[in-house]
Amino acid sequence: MRIAITTLGCKINQYDSAVIQSRLEGRHAIVPFEDEADFYIVNSCTVTDRADWEARRLVRRAKRRSPAARVLVTGCYAQVSPDEVARVPDVDYVVGLNRMDDLLRCIEEQAAQKMFIGDVRRERGVPVLGARALPGHTRAFLKIQEGCDYSCTYCIIPSARGLSRSVAPETIVDEIARLAERGYQEIVLTGIHLGGYGRDLAPKLDLTALIETILEKRPVRRLRLSSLDPREVPDRLLRLIASSDVLCPHLHICAQAGDDRLLKAMRRNYDTAYYRDILVRARELLPEAALGSDIIVGFPGETDADYERQMEYFASLPLTYFHVFPYSVRSGTPAASFSDHVPAAVKKDRAKKLRELGARKKKAFARSFVGRRLEVLIESAGKDGLLTGYSRNYLPVGVAGPAAINREIHVEISGFENGALFGTVLN
Repeated sequence: MRIAITTLGCKINQYDSAVIQSRLEGRHAIVPFEDEADFYIVNSCTVTDRADWEARRLVRRAKRRSPAARVLVTGCYAQVSPDEVARVPDVDYVVGLNRMDDLLRCIEEQAAQKMFIGDVRRERGVPVLGARALPGHTRAFLKIQEGCDYSCTYCIIPSARGLSRSVAPETIVDEIARLAERGYQEIVLTGIHLGGYGRDLAPKLDLTALIETILEKRPVRRLRLSSLDPREVPDRLLRLIASSDVLCPHLHICAQAGDDRLLKAMRRNYDTAYYRDILVRARELLPEAALGSDIIVGFPGETDADYERQMEYFASLPLTYFHVFPYSVRSGTPAASFSDHVPAAVKKDRAKKLRELGARKKKAFARSFVGRRLEVLIESAGKDGLLTGYSRNYLPVGVAGPAAINREIHVEISGFENGALFGTVLN
């Protein structure tokens, strides 16, 4: 059977799709979503109303391409709004999160039942487990945590993913060792609320203690962390990164806003002074680290003065890059009912200016490494023979060779061009 999979949303969704594909490979042919197929899987996102619309559009596109094909929708939209998804014309199956056996049954046994949805609020543990390389990466991603215990007013994810729950540390260490045996040089620890790792375990554990356990074994050359909340970056973790030659000097600490009133409205439970202190401390201990953030622009009630203050605030921080998201309504969240929504054109303009600020910061940070040496893990080779990869501090680097994919090399950086550093391989 020819099966096509497409993924909307975050790295966790991409990870889940990679797990689905791994269960299907060998028994079925996996084809691009743009090709004709016998079965289409749409792994949906529901972080905004627009994401729901995009999932419905992809269902229609699949049926137009292959009218006789069956279409299955899974992911967060399927979990949060299963009845709505089931009413979409051309949807044959709706499968919620973490129901791999049901998903396979729909594909291989043509189940008579249309919907397979569980109550994520009652789930414990992380049933979808395994380390996977995402398309286009030689790094492997390992999901060690699922769900979220926070209640940010703009976010629907706790309703989709349930409460925070963690993978046992011994299982994580074993998974990392297996990946290292398969030749992976870098592993990224990821989760919906990564900093909440271990609070549900008995005895309780925290992320830093888990990393200390991993580093004692030293099973892999490079270990990287995905996004963290500002409340979960203790000095102990910063010192561990600073002292380790395995743990990559790269932290993505999500601010979401740079104004105290907006942070309170978002229910983020910290203020701008706290966030600044975290970044200043991180820069003191990790002078060469990449420091990134997610920022929401145009949250309900954001005035022109609020926006200008945030521009000044983020310009003053030692961040090296931003991911900027114009606020988008998510039905069912408290923020959707807030007054004073910002016009779309205003949000677009504010996001553009903030992205330009982020681009300037990223360029300045990257150019500070010209004339220096970086350790680069090669990920891909272009048609022009140029090899590209990432440094330990998450800078894209191109080299002309000689080098091999999935090999860490030393590069002398000679310049910066088209958003990336370039240099010469050192023997």
